[in-house]
Amino acid sequence: MKEVSVFVIDPVGLHARPATVAVNAASKFKCEVTVSFKGRSVNMKSIMGVMSLGIPTQSEVTIKCEGEDEDVAIASIEEVLRTQKVIA
Repeated sequence: MKEVSVFVIDPVGLHARPATVAVNAASKFKCEVTVSFKGRSVNMKSIMGVMSLGIPTQSEVTIKCEGEDEDVAIASIEEVLRTQKVIA
């Protein structure tokens, strides 16, 4: 299992557009991908799951990948979210 803790810097938090970016990035991989916030974890491949966390800007979240392509997945997801200025 690989995990990384990051800060959400998108001005609206992890809602609508940035949540879609996150889900699209996670959905490309076979491994399980979860995002955790305030003790709750959801499947990062589910737009409804990600949005249900209600993650505001300046929040710390943890992204976890577990499975056969976890190394590539965690690096790629983090890079996409940084490039799109969703996380710092």
